Amino acid sequence: MTRVAAIDCGTNSIRLLVADVEGGVLRDLTREMRVVRLGQGVDRTGEFAAEALERTFTALDAYAEQIRDLGVERVRFVATSAARDARNRDVFLNGVRERIGVTPEVISGQEEASLSFRGVVSAVSDAPGPYLMVDLGGGSTELALGTGELEAAYSMDVGCVRLTERHLVSDPPTSEQQDSAVADVRAALSVATQTVPIGEAATLIGVAGSITTVTAHALKLDHYDPLAIHGATLSVEEVVNSCNALIAATYAERAAMPFMHPGRVEAIGAGALVWREVVTAVSQAVAASGRPLVTVTTSEHDILDGIALSIA
Repeated sequence: MTRVAAIDCGTNSIRLLVADVEGGVLRDLTREMRVVRLGQGVDRTGEFAAEALERTFTALDAYAEQIRDLGVERVRFVATSAARDARNRDVFLNGVRERIGVTPEVISGQEEASLSFRGVVSAVSDAPGPYLMVDLGGGSTELALGTGELEAAYSMDVGCVRLTERHLVSDPPTSEQQDSAVADVRAALSVATQTVPIGEAATLIGVAGSITTVTAHALKLDHYDPLAIHGATLSVEEVVNSCNALIAATYAERAAMPFMHPGRVEAIGAGALVWREVVTAVSQAVAASGRPLVTVTTSEHDILDGIALSIA
C-alpha cells in the first residue's frame, strides 16, 4: 500500500486527493476543492495576476499542511490550461515547489485527457463502452474516447472561465454574447471531432465542476451531494434544460441555488453552455450512426484519480 497525494491545479480551482493505493484501487482519505481562479485574466493578458497567485498559494499552504499531517509518501502536482498559457508561469512553479517540495508538472492537453480518462474508467462499473469522457474545465475541455484503453483524445481551448471572460460578460449574458460563445465552442468541436469520433460513443460521461453542477440542478438537490451526483444518469433533454436554465439565470439567482459553490456563480453559465453544445453534438453524431444516445452520466471520479493512480 502506498499513500499518495494528487493535486490538480486548473484555471478555476485547485483540488487535492490523498489516498491509499493498493492493487490499483484507491481508498480516499481526503478529497478537497477550492476555487482560486488562477486563470483570472490569462486569456486576455497572457499572464497570471498577482492576486490570483496569492489565492492559489494560500490554498496550497493548507494542502501542504494536510499532506505532512497525513504522512504522504508520494506527491504529484499537475497544472493544466492556465499554466500552459501564462508567460510568467515560473513565478507560479517556483511558489509551488517552495510549498510542496516537488516539481510541478505543466501537462499537455493530451496528457490531461489521458489522466482524466484513466480516473473515470477506474470507477466505471457496468456501463457499455466505448466511453466518451468529457472533462470541462476553466480554460480547456478534453474529449477522450476508449474502452479499456484510451483510443483518441483532443483538448479544446474552450472552458467556463475563458468563455466567461471572452464573451459572457453581462448579468445575465445577452443573446449576442451567447451566440458568440456558441460559435467558439462549435468551431472547436468541428476540429476536435476530426480526431475523436464522438459518434462511436456508447456511454457519454462528464466530469468536473461545471458538469457536476448542471447535474445537481437537474436532480433538484437541496445541497451539493457528491454521492447523489456520482453515477447519475440524465436524459439529453434534462441536461439541455438545466444548461439553458443556468445560462439564463442572473448571478443572484445562481447564488441562491442551494447546491451552488460561490466560486462557480459567475462562470457556471459558460460551463453550462459548453456542456449543452457538447451533449447536443454527441447526441447528433451518435444518432447519425444509427443509435440513440439515451442517457448522459456524471462522474465525481476524474483527473485526480488518474493522477493518484499514476503515482502508485
